[in-house]
Amino acid sequence: MRGQWRQLATILEVLRCPRTGQHLLFEQDMLTTPDRRHTYRLSSSGIPLFGEQFCSTDAAKQQSHYDQLAPTYIANLNYPHTIEYAACLDRALFRLIEGVSLKLVGEICCGRGLALQLIGDRIGCGIGVDISQNMLEAGIKDHTAHPNIIFVQGDATALPLSDNVFDAIFICGGVHHVNDRRALFSEVFRVLKPGGHFFFREPCNDFALWRAIRKLVYRLSPALDHATERPLQFEETVPVLQDVGFGAVIYDRHGFLGFCLLMNSDVLVFNRAFRFLPGIRTLVKLAAGFDEWFVHLPHMNRAGLQVVGCSTKPS
Repeated sequence: MRGQWRQLATILEVLRCPRTGQHLLFEQDMLTTPDRRHTYRLSSSGIPLFGEQFCSTDAAKQQSHYDQLAPTYIANLNYPHTIEYAACLDRALFRLIEGVSLKLVGEICCGRGLALQLIGDRIGCGIGVDISQNMLEAGIKDHTAHPNIIFVQGDATALPLSDNVFDAIFICGGVHHVNDRRALFSEVFRVLKPGGHFFFREPCNDFALWRAIRKLVYRLSPALDHATERPLQFEETVPVLQDVGFGAVIYDRHGFLGFCLLMNSDVLVFNRAFRFLPGIRTLVKLAAGFDEWFVHLPHMNRAGLQVVGCSTKPS
């Protein structure tokens, strides 16, 4: 066994073949089904590469897109102003997870494992799943101090994970990359335990002005893929979650002009210069505070640019 698997071989209890649902075994440095009909290679760092053999057309496009853009994407998230504004959104997410069991946690479309990193000290074991091997390799480097977290390459609409095992599933910025939302939400529902929670934080398009602007930006920016990225809308999200079996859905919007100016360094080139401004973190806190006040005024919540949400699988 290699890399991340030396300490977490027992995680095989949670992994399944995405084609057949069978348990998986280690054999000759690969993962295989007991009948040997399906085998999956491990990367040099121990990432199971399910996506090499089994992924949708959309997932393959995202894999190519983010394998290429991974260094730029990571750099954009590490500016002081993006870190500070993201922390404000994280606090809204933390309010939802208070008191929730986090013994076994999954992060889908995880990239480097943002959610797992945020709650790392609270979880018993965490599994991050993403289609981009380059993003996952970066995630392993970020989580060297957390041997209870492993990363797996796989398609979010055909997860290589067992039924009814996770206490919580997180998706932070991944739902809008998946066109087949029903398949995605059905998979999240399948792998959650009864009573388990699904948490998400995503860009949303419930405000007509933002929809128009984003439609243009997504076509013009080389960092975005208009064919496979679609921010959430309430009417396309909550009914689908409920149709696949989830209970009542919390769908709370955040972010306005401050988010637009401070969190889009992949699109707004001038945004990157903000990191040189003295006191930028204080300015970001003020901007985030204004955004929170504004979008929670009566009748203004639909103007939010991000949604933080939660739903529960009935017991």
